[in-house]
Amino acid sequence: MIRRSLPLILACAVAAAPAAGRAADADVPLTSAYLSGAASETSSNAYDAWWDSFHDPGLSRVVRRAVAQNLDLQQARARVLQSRAAARAAGAALLPQARLNASATDERLSLRSPIGEIGRQLPGFARAYDDYAVGAAASWEIDLFGGLRKARAAARADAQAAARDADAVRLSVAAEAADAYLQVRAFQGRLAVAQRQLQVQQDLVELLSRRVAEGVSPDRELRQARAALDGVAASIPPLTAGRDLQLNRLDLLMGAQAGTYRGELATPAPLPALPALGADAPADLLRRRPDILAAEQRLVAADARIGAAVADYYPRISLSALFGFESLAAGKLFTGAANQHAVGAGLGWRLFDFGRVDAEVAQARGAKAEALSAYRAAVYHATAEVEDAFTQLGEQQLRAEALSRQIDQLTAARRQVQQAYEGGVADLIEVRDADRELLAASDQLVQARSAAARAAVSGFRALGGGWATEPAPASDRLVPRPSARLGPASSLKEHSNG
Repeated sequence: MIRRSLPLILACAVAAAPAAGRAADADVPLTSAYLSGAASETSSNAYDAWWDSFHDPGLSRVVRRAVAQNLDLQQARARVLQSRAAARAAGAALLPQARLNASATDERLSLRSPIGEIGRQLPGFARAYDDYAVGAAASWEIDLFGGLRKARAAARADAQAAARDADAVRLSVAAEAADAYLQVRAFQGRLAVAQRQLQVQQDLVELLSRRVAEGVSPDRELRQARAALDGVAASIPPLTAGRDLQLNRLDLLMGAQAGTYRGELATPAPLPALPALGADAPADLLRRRPDILAAEQRLVAADARIGAAVADYYPRISLSALFGFESLAAGKLFTGAANQHAVGAGLGWRLFDFGRVDAEVAQARGAKAEALSAYRAAVYHATAEVEDAFTQLGEQQLRAEALSRQIDQLTAARRQVQQAYEGGVADLIEVRDADRELLAASDQLVQARSAAARAAVSGFRALGGGWATEPAPASDRLVPRPSARLGPASSLKEHSNG
């Protein structure tokens, strides 16, 4: 009777169950180019180890050590192993399962139990006996309606998402380490400028002290000079603290206690020159940014879980088999009389639970809608980060170029004042004022160059640099436009390096 009814039951199930939903269109409308005017000047392969493009051995060493030792990255990699193991477990559910059982039991029945009360009335009843059994059992759920396959696909997508999350952490760690390194070098440069400013101001105070004592200058000028000296002195502790904080940040990024590697960067060094940096079309981010790829895989997993939930509208069919031996005597265990076996088929169907299945399917569809929105948001955030980085890079380069020209003019003016002083036309105060203005502009130039270098790091990070990927086809890249103004900072002067 069951054999006759089974085809009818399956047909009704197929008719009653709704069709599995297709994946929603995840295309995100993007422009063909960035508004910031960034054109491709860099091969996609150069993004994979972008820190080397600064040609600063110290920077490369710091970033590579951070990528190798960072504890957050190690946690992310451990999560990848967990998700891959979960994917393997989901795949194993599609295969038959077999287990081997063996037992040896020494039992003594109670004569007051139901079996004991009956057995004691029988002749030859033995309340104590041994039982030996050995056998193998197998079971297999036939995935006729794809629920297990969809669950496996979801687990595999989750594993891919975890791997891309680890790539995103690696990219973030590399960028954070580079940013901290650049800030250390910037603070060192600014401290050098501040120390020179302090010396110039001290010389001016000494000069004015002599002139006040001689009655040549009023006391007011001396007090103003001392106030300026105190102001310069007050600017040094925040710079020192900022440098030390960034050194501690670097040690933490490199998976070490604060202060571990501080000695390696104790000697000041100039900021590295900016590398050539350009962006391909915004659509290339969909292939390069690990956070976008992770969001995409989560969308794939959410879509697969809809199929797994829809499969519960259908019955579950399983096969099972048992083969073994059982005997009261160990010597007769592996005999024909002790043999036992069983073969069966099972069907499970949530026939009167459709309200719950509907809710589970609706929940899965809602999760997919959330994942789709998260994917689109990740794409738009990525394009915004590229725009921000290239805008900041371009403007800071312009600022640095203007400051460089200002320093050229101040240097020429300082030279003229020195000549006038040597000719007796100007006094030493004018010379010190020219020095002070030149040093103030030099400090601004250090800040501009640091901001430009950090913007370049943000640009590499926004473009998804720092993890291996397939290079974009040459036909997909933009041709550099003459209006693009982002490139090597060859015009920046070295006045800020002292």
